[in-house]
Amino acid sequence: MEEEEDFLRVLRALRDAARRVEAAAGGDDGPALHALLALDASADDLLAGDPDLGTLRRLLARIGALSWSIRFAGDGGGGGGVVGCLRGRWRRCEARRGIARAAGGVAGEIQAWIDRENVARLVAALRSSGGDDAARARLAELEARLGRFDPRLQRALLRHGVFAAVEAKLGDPGVGDGCAAAVLALVRFNKDVFVGPVLMGRAVGALVASASASPEPLRALNGLVAAIRSPLVDELHARGELPRLVSLLCSADPRIRALALEFALRVGYYARKEIVDALLAEGLVKRLLCLQRSDSETFDSYFSPQEKPDHGIIRGVIFFAGILGCQREDADDGGGGGAATSSARPFVSAVARFAVQVEVGEGLSQREKRAAKLEILRRVREAAVSPAEEATVLADVLWGATP
Repeated sequence: MEEEEDFLRVLRALRDAARRVEAAAGGDDGPALHALLALDASADDLLAGDPDLGTLRRLLARIGALSWSIRFAGDGGGGGGVVGCLRGRWRRCEARRGIARAAGGVAGEIQAWIDRENVARLVAALRSSGGDDAARARLAELEARLGRFDPRLQRALLRHGVFAAVEAKLGDPGVGDGCAAAVLALVRFNKDVFVGPVLMGRAVGALVASASASPEPLRALNGLVAAIRSPLVDELHARGELPRLVSLLCSADPRIRALALEFALRVGYYARKEIVDALLAEGLVKRLLCLQRSDSETFDSYFSPQEKPDHGIIRGVIFFAGILGCQREDADDGGGGGAATSSARPFVSAVARFAVQVEVGEGLSQREKRAAKLEILRRVREAAVSPAEEATVLADVLWGATP
């Protein structure tokens, strides 16, 4: 294990040296360039036999040749006189630019080499027993690396079967959270490649099954709904998983409750009529009212009877802040709901926010949206515990929270 880490540290040092040579436009004749020339000198021993390193060998050979041409031009290789001096200077400038371009290619090839090594070791760690610490470190590194598309990285992911290895460990007590985040990162990395395996494989079911034990699977599901949209919502409904996710609104963990609310808001935005009807039949409105009630009670506990704030003004401000947050999320990821977990009071006006998501969403026609709103109002009347609560929530749903 220590030898593997030392090898990766050497590769990273060589990559950084190549980047320094590129940034210096080839004019740096210091340790960074000497490191690349030393790698070129030993390329026949270190890089031979691996077809993936053929391009790297050619780029190093070009850097060596251009470095020699600079020395040749500096020794008078351009001829005598003013014309020879100018010719030699022009050749040196061209060679330095060529070294910079080749060094950029070397940095890319070494990064691809590092990626192949990391991916191979991640898969090995996931498939072995007792390597949870190493697997968690590799998963975190992979998630950070997947932030930007790279075709060479994608080839390494597909060659080593990373998605299948990560999917098999979803729900694992040791690495399940990291695998959940990795599944989301893979889908964001390339939807065309990884959406299909998510919808057809066991990843969705494993995330739902483990969502009650940790916030990370539910956070990954929220991200997947934002990325895949209606197809994933339809798949969850077809598998009968939505009731289990709605029940998480009653979780003992406030982080899971907040993420479950975000999930409900996202689903309300993309859901078709039968899915909205199924959510309402599962008691979604009643659960959202319970969340609002608990949020209000928690907020009131911070004030003495003489310090009670004006609830109308506070509720109005927070409600509209939540709606603006949802609209900002719509622009960012097309789904809304992210403001549910970013607010200090994530459950305020939860019923009204769900009604807004249904009303502005993509899954229902205008006629279906009106019918859904009437059904939400009816269920609010059934679930309210007092006339005051009923009047307040109905006003929120119909006109928004006002001072």
